[in-house]
Amino acid sequence: MISKPTLLLDETKCKANITFMAKRATRFNVELRPHFKTHQSLEVGRWFKDAGVTKITVSSLDMASYFAEEWNDITVAFPVNILEIDTINDLASKVTLNVLIESETSLEFLKTHLKHPVNFYIKINIGNNRAGLLHFDTEGIDALLEASKNSDKVHFIGFLGHAGQTYKCRSKADIIAVHEEAKKKLISLKNQYKASYPNIIASYGDTPSCSVAENFEGIDEIRPGNFVFYDMVQVQIGSCDVSNIAVALECPIVGIHPKQNEVVIYGGGIHLSKDRMIDDTFGTIYGNVAQKSDNGWNELIANTYVRAISQEHGVVKVPENDLQHYKVGDTLLVLPVHSCMTADLMKKYQTLDGKTISMLTY
Repeated sequence: MISKPTLLLDETKCKANITFMAKRATRFNVELRPHFKTHQSLEVGRWFKDAGVTKITVSSLDMASYFAEEWNDITVAFPVNILEIDTINDLASKVTLNVLIESETSLEFLKTHLKHPVNFYIKINIGNNRAGLLHFDTEGIDALLEASKNSDKVHFIGFLGHAGQTYKCRSKADIIAVHEEAKKKLISLKNQYKASYPNIIASYGDTPSCSVAENFEGIDEIRPGNFVFYDMVQVQIGSCDVSNIAVALECPIVGIHPKQNEVVIYGGGIHLSKDRMIDDTFGTIYGNVAQKSDNGWNELIANTYVRAISQEHGVVKVPENDLQHYKVGDTLLVLPVHSCMTADLMKKYQTLDGKTISMLTY
């Protein structure tokens, strides 16, 4: 019996999402190097191995160390942090380690302090405007490549970009338009440097593009992550349907406020995160409530959503005619706005048959 906020994992839906993306990678002749920051679980990672995945992406060196127990080709998709050189050296002694570089300072430091070889991508800003060199900054790119020559410790393997701007899209057509523009920037660089680096890799990734786009020509590997669970933002973007969402936070009901048409739940910012989305009808929401079924959940309950959260509390707006269906001591299911953040906060899963699946803990 669930007595406090619990992150439920629908294993069947999750494995179907993995199979879906693996088949897309095969169809478009690209390597699937999924981002594991979403699930952060060795056990879930094994489901990817069952689908033929052999290489992964993570977002931190701590995460890389955790997955290095079972994976031997890992990309850390975050600009390399030279203050963690001891961890970098430890990982590089065990696995094929790929890092991101966008700074000559970082590159020179690695050349001097690495004890084992590492591969590096040059991080390219392909429209997300968060990190990386601009795709037309050939002067900066050339400086990094020149600095890496004749080094037995740092080996350039390609360009890496993340089209995070697809998260502003609201339809498949919008996603595809953004995808084509972002992809073009990465491929132009690959073509520009291919003569000097024949085995150069164009590494591209974001769940919306990888879920719906049909043209990956020129791309060598894709790195989607959120698709393993999906979430309400992905539904809003147009990446998936509600039926694809593989996690739900089951929350106890601790209060009923009939005059406000609201239900208070034990489930707040430390469970769901404070990530939010803007709904055209209801404004800011922090999650949607799903209808319970014999096999978990499948559909949303109409006009029922988390309208506010604090540290432990969630306030759920409910249609007046539906209030009779809720009572203190029951639970309800919240589909998260951002499953990556919710999973990171909850630190473990419970499958629909009651099994606990552990995650990376710090």
